[in-house]
Amino acid sequence: MPTKHEQIIRHIEDLDVGAKISVRQIAKDLTVSEGTAYRAIKEAENLGFVSTIERVGTIRIKKKQKENIEKLTFAEVVNIVDGQVLGGRDGLHKTLTKFVIGAMKLEAMMRYIDVDSLVIIGNREKAHELVLEAGAAVLITGGFDTTEEAKKLADEMELPIISTSYDTFTVATMINRAIYDRLIKKEILLVSDILIPLHDTFYLQTNDPIARWHELNEQTKHNRYPVIDEQMKVVGVVTAKDIIDRPHDWPVEKVMTRHPITVGIRTSVTNSAHQMVWEGIEMLPVIDQYGRLLGIISRQDVLKALQLANRQPQVGETFDDLITGQIKAAEDARGPYLSLEVSPQMTNFMGTASSGVLTTLLVEGATRMLRHMKKGDLVIENVSIYFIKPVQIESTITIRANVFDVGRKFGKVDVEMYQGTQIVAKALVTSQLIDR
Repeated sequence: MPTKHEQIIRHIEDLDVGAKISVRQIAKDLTVSEGTAYRAIKEAENLGFVSTIERVGTIRIKKKQKENIEKLTFAEVVNIVDGQVLGGRDGLHKTLTKFVIGAMKLEAMMRYIDVDSLVIIGNREKAHELVLEAGAAVLITGGFDTTEEAKKLADEMELPIISTSYDTFTVATMINRAIYDRLIKKEILLVSDILIPLHDTFYLQTNDPIARWHELNEQTKHNRYPVIDEQMKVVGVVTAKDIIDRPHDWPVEKVMTRHPITVGIRTSVTNSAHQMVWEGIEMLPVIDQYGRLLGIISRQDVLKALQLANRQPQVGETFDDLITGQIKAAEDARGPYLSLEVSPQMTNFMGTASSGVLTTLLVEGATRMLRHMKKGDLVIENVSIYFIKPVQIESTITIRANVFDVGRKFGKVDVEMYQGTQIVAKALVTSQLIDR
């Protein structure tokens, strides 16, 4: 029997996209307390089913798929620019295809406008109506209002007119940054990307006999399965070693490993790989926020996904990418080394290289050396760092790494950083190695 919280989440999922949601109405419709309704609505917001906009309220939105993560809804734009919705509230759930800066003559600007685009424009009231008629939403900068005719047209077309106090340049920068952040997130592989869904997952129930395990093993050739109860909640895992020499009529509940390690769909694949290697697990059940089985991921799928991620083109640079992208690799009589110049962006308020940047560089030196010696993926387990001398701005540093212990699953690297001939930092890096 689903809890009240689960019932509210399902009720919200069943609402039409664009529908307004209120705590009071949910509490009344489902006969629950307003506190319970409020907590469930917040959970639905975290899950991406609803969006709360100041001065507008909470609305049901379409949950974006991962491949569209670089696109924003008009509702999200309102939150990004601290905007006020003047009209067209029913269209806030729509996704904008692109944004156009309307800083040109009207005739020229109209050539760049497509349906569901967002036009950033000042107090050009005639242009507001023409943009709406072209099927695009309007974002008015400078805190200006618009005509009643434009507001009425926005309501009819279900295209938002948004007003913000920021100037055009600031607004474009804010939206661009939001899209850029999403491009970086797009590269992060999640469990949801490699999940074997429930309808393709083989599992056992607590009251199934061990004979059922043998049937599944004969059918699938797999030797480990999640175990669920009557509510579809994962309560254990059964593997080949659990059923050795056990009577076939015993219930699996009697031999299963209880409280198994599980992951959620928003867990990163890297995190899952770390758990699998550390615990020696070949399969992880994937559960929702209530502990119900959604599917499984296998060690083979995880490793395949990590290899695929390494071959993906870079579409958004993180701070680590910006730092390590400046590194140059070279070799001399002492062996291979890395070098780079400390740029102004790498410094702290005192004009010396920040500890975070130096840490990133030391770890990068260790991981490059490990990857050079042993092909595969790795997860950093531990880093011990000693900062010996400050590193000045615009000075050239070199990084040398020495792998002194490497096995099948672990590698240890001693890393030294030099400015000229003087050593400025040292690190001991321990890493888990994941064979491809």
